[in-house]
Amino acid sequence: MGKYIAKRIGLAVIILIGVSLLIYMLSMLMPADYIDNQTAAAVQNGSMTLEDVMRLKELYGLADKSFVGILKGYFTWMTSALSGDLGFSFLYGRPVTSVIGKYVWISFTISLIAYLLQIAISIPMGIKAAVYQYSGYDYSVSVFAMAATSLPSFFLAALLMNVLSIQLGWFPLQGLTTATRIFPAGFTFAKLVDMAWHLVLPIMTLTLLSIGGLMRYTRTNMLEVLNSDYIRTARAKGLSESVVINKHAFRNTLIPLVTTLSGLLPGLFSGAMITETVFAIPGIGYMALRATQQGDIPFVMGYNMFLAILTVTGMLISDLMYVVVDPRVKITK
Repeated sequence: MGKYIAKRIGLAVIILIGVSLLIYMLSMLMPADYIDNQTAAAVQNGSMTLEDVMRLKELYGLADKSFVGILKGYFTWMTSALSGDLGFSFLYGRPVTSVIGKYVWISFTISLIAYLLQIAISIPMGIKAAVYQYSGYDYSVSVFAMAATSLPSFFLAALLMNVLSIQLGWFPLQGLTTATRIFPAGFTFAKLVDMAWHLVLPIMTLTLLSIGGLMRYTRTNMLEVLNSDYIRTARAKGLSESVVINKHAFRNTLIPLVTTLSGLLPGLFSGAMITETVFAIPGIGYMALRATQQGDIPFVMGYNMFLAILTVTGMLISDLMYVVVDPRVKITK
């Protein structure tokens, strides 16, 4: 087991180095960087010259975009990153680690609740649809799953906002807190309730968009298990249907589900860029979208490396969880 984990960690390090180099090169080769975006109006009205812009780019380390210059900049960034310094955000004027640490927990809260609701709703729906294959329930949830999966996130978010917020007035339209309310300093119960009420629609959007895919995946794997010989043997032995489904069939359905569920780890921290933007939620996804649009290379690098580390961690957890859900799996290499 130890040798296997060490081998996977070594492979993960190689992957992270390759990913970081690719992201840095793509970021540096964007048509417009942060200085270009900030000085475009000044250059156009004549208050700044191109020489002034180039001096600013040299100050920010964005002047040399040749292959050798990009490699030098990458190794400088990598040296700082290995010491825990992901750089200073151009856009937010703060260390990248500080910005990520402040806003990631908003996205994590939204994604975690949506993730738990997705599991609680999708898996029972998929199991029941497989048990009652070709029934009215099966057709109904399958149509619902396909419709929910095919809807764009911005369309569903706008639809929920229009119906539940604008027309019915049940939920706030946008934001994390009510703009007209003044809360005492610090974290209070009233502020928590207000924030929770503002997060209902974003969580509902993410949940509705995600349950369809997991439901269909659960249904497909459950059908495969239900057609196995040992399930027919269990029924022939006189076991109750609930025991056959819950103890024998579902346990073996968990094996492929582990890969899917473990792979969702990066999504818990990455934030939903479109959903957070539509609802004006200051999560890490919304902050990353703004940074990308403005060419904030330090933040783009720090954010993407954060997600890359979570991705390889999720893959390792997924492999190790196979041993937990299936005792027949033995890791020897």
